[in-house]
Amino acid sequence: MGVVARKGMLVYKIYRALSYVVSPLLQIHLRWRKIRGLEHPTRLPERLGRPSLTRPPGPLLWFHAVSLGEGMAAIPVIKECVKWRPDLNILLTTTTMSAFEVIINQLPTGVLHQFSPIDTPAAMDAFLDYWNPNAIMLLESELWPNLIMASSRKGILLALLNARVSMKSFKLWSAPVLFPLISLLLSKFSLIIPLSSMQAIHFQLLQAPPFIINFAGDLKYVVEYDASKEQFRSIDDLKVQLGHRKVWMASSIHRGEEEVMLGVHKVLKQVYPDLVTIIVPRYPQHGKDIAQKLQKEGQHVALRSQHQRIVPGRNIYVVDTLETGNKRKKWQDKLCMALDVMLRHLYRLTPVAVIGGSFIPGLAGHNISEAAAAGCAVLTGYHVGHFSHMLREMQRLNPLSVLQVPGKLELEEAILKFLSDGKVLEARQTASKQAFHALSNGIIANAWNVLYFHVLKQALLKR
Repeated sequence: MGVVARKGMLVYKIYRALSYVVSPLLQIHLRWRKIRGLEHPTRLPERLGRPSLTRPPGPLLWFHAVSLGEGMAAIPVIKECVKWRPDLNILLTTTTMSAFEVIINQLPTGVLHQFSPIDTPAAMDAFLDYWNPNAIMLLESELWPNLIMASSRKGILLALLNARVSMKSFKLWSAPVLFPLISLLLSKFSLIIPLSSMQAIHFQLLQAPPFIINFAGDLKYVVEYDASKEQFRSIDDLKVQLGHRKVWMASSIHRGEEEVMLGVHKVLKQVYPDLVTIIVPRYPQHGKDIAQKLQKEGQHVALRSQHQRIVPGRNIYVVDTLETGNKRKKWQDKLCMALDVMLRHLYRLTPVAVIGGSFIPGLAGHNISEAAAAGCAVLTGYHVGHFSHMLREMQRLNPLSVLQVPGKLELEEAILKFLSDGKVLEARQTASKQAFHALSNGIIANAWNVLYFHVLKQALLKR
């Protein structure tokens, strides 16, 4: 064992001891979360490694995703597993209550769900002893020391899918105290599938063995959301209301960005008096605040929450509610899920989509692939965070697929150009759609092939 590995083992022993000591406090914290409605009312024991389901006989694969986004990214891979190996049992764990309430309706028949155990020695050992998985697939950056080390001791193979590490985490993990531990944890994996070449470099700098890093593509390109009949009817009705008016949309905007978008709207409206600007804030309350401000200024706004129609004289449509046909979403994960579902259909209504979360320093962008998939001319700001790899890949395939602009003036000029020149707009729309299809094509098949060859084949033979 090398010097770094020895230091890593020492740090892990300290972590294990601390996690054992704080276990009683974590259990109190879980009960407090249950009182606040953040934990399932009857399934809290699962968080301590105690199962609520019977383990079926035969080999079992465990997919672990903390939040909604990671869980949704895992589902296409799970479906591929069910398709090619229906004899395997599959278990998906999530941490948040909101992720469970969304994902449970998206899982293929027969796939088991449990809430993930907290990363304490007792909870993790109890979970692994009961479920006894043949292999474990973690999503993105879920490097839980007790989970990984206990799995390694038990001879369970590990894979990290759609692997990524934010710049903040990379700096933290590269620090002298944590670097040996992270290096030790990464050495226990049989496969890492990074979502970009830059992420692969980050993992190699953290001393992940190069031979376990394999590419398949970003699973965010192939995430699927099932929409309700009510949503389809709502979008079709909006399409009728818009008619032949000029339309553009600003999606997933954060506080402060509305000043940019409304400034652009004011300029565009001078050229196209019947213009409709669709504004979709990242969170509904922000939409209500925008609408109140505009109404005080005497502007005519159509609010989705009030079921107001886009009639002549109304030039701004604010999506200030994200209901999906049943009840209003309560938690942040469910809000984001509802927004993602809504956006996929709203993008069909607009030829031009501006992706927010990217025009103010400190923000980190949002998924641009959904607008591209719908065939929009896609624009975004410069502050795109870890979505920069997606932007670079699309621009590499076709420079016209995504346009980055630094601010309001450049955004005005670009949208005016798109709305006034049909050929330019069509070229942008075609480029974005083609880039999306090129990047999304074959991702699931690639992920399955790499996963089966490097992990599942050996895991099933080994155990």
